[in-house]
Amino acid sequence: MEAKQVAEARAGAGAAATEDLPTRAKTVAAVAATHANAVDSAARFPAEAFQAVKAQRLLGIQAPKALGGEGLGIADVADVCYQLGQACGATGMIYAMHQIKVACIMRHMGENATLQRMLRRLCAEQLLLASSTTEGQGGGNIRSSEAPVEHQEGGRITLERKASVISYGAYADGVVTTARRAADAAASDQVLIAFFKSDYTLTRLQGWDALGMRGTCSEGYTLKAAASAEQILPEPYETIHTRTMVPFAHLLWGSVWTGIAASATARAQAFVRNAMRHSGQLPPGAPQFTRALATLRTLRGMLATSLRRYEQCMNDPQALVALDFQTLITLTKVEASELAAQTVMSALRACGLSGYRNDSEYSIGRHLRDVLSSPIMINNDRILANLATPVLMSPMAASLRD
Repeated sequence: MEAKQVAEARAGAGAAATEDLPTRAKTVAAVAATHANAVDSAARFPAEAFQAVKAQRLLGIQAPKALGGEGLGIADVADVCYQLGQACGATGMIYAMHQIKVACIMRHMGENATLQRMLRRLCAEQLLLASSTTEGQGGGNIRSSEAPVEHQEGGRITLERKASVISYGAYADGVVTTARRAADAAASDQVLIAFFKSDYTLTRLQGWDALGMRGTCSEGYTLKAAASAEQILPEPYETIHTRTMVPFAHLLWGSVWTGIAASATARAQAFVRNAMRHSGQLPPGAPQFTRALATLRTLRGMLATSLRRYEQCMNDPQALVALDFQTLITLTKVEASELAAQTVMSALRACGLSGYRNDSEYSIGRHLRDVLSSPIMINNDRILANLATPVLMSPMAASLRD
């Protein structure tokens, strides 16, 4: 990074620090909302929103202050995800995925000087990280990797993997990916590696023409990378997955979905109020607004409870691997996705045809299509099936027989 760029980055950091985080997030959300329909319609990356994200210096807020970040916690990040989710689901989800990867690096890099320098550069230059955890035939099973890390002379590594999805991969400044530890390692013996854009090439395998979350540009790629072995996180991915990846993913994704649901409910409220002003009576769909409001409150309360629980134990390795916590945090994803979809559907019914139309100020179409991604981002059925055996053996299940 040139001296001039460093100076500009530091000046930008000082300017952003003069405003509090909610104000900065609101500034970005306003930009994201302005372009949300265009992003959805064209299935394009929300470039304007992420220019604003970088201008407000929101990409490195979790990193320690010593590395150029702000040292903020997961609750702060979740609040930003919620605000961005209200404005544009794709923008919120991209931001959430970036922050999940930042958390993985930050919490599991140890004393690795190379990874510390990467985080420092991320904060200074406001670099956007993509995530690559799905691969080949394994699909959504992120605890299984096909492609192995190949160790070369001079402390270098290479990796070639066929990633079925790398969301916003073509627009990211780096990618954090899982890989098999070595050619002779089991598929579940994984590591996590952080690459900058200069370390890899992407060859497009498939496009992204989806029902919703169209702006995430979740295309498939062959990823070919060559970098320093020091860019491998020192802890096994199994540890990272349990302690950070899953909790952060479920809580931040849930915050985005809750933001989408809140935005849909606000539109339903506006529709009902407008109908009453013009006719003097409640429209037929008014009870559905009440239902949307009720499920939204349940969703927000459930997410807040899970967030507090994680904050209480996030630095306690034994508590994080305990069955009760793992069950709680895993079911948080299932419940959040189901409740968010229910809330948006109720909001649509409250608005009736005005919510169904794409050319209406009360349209719920984009919200519904975006939130319908939630049960299939790591499929809820897969999650429930994986939980079935441990839950059956849990004290909670035993108490049902008493």
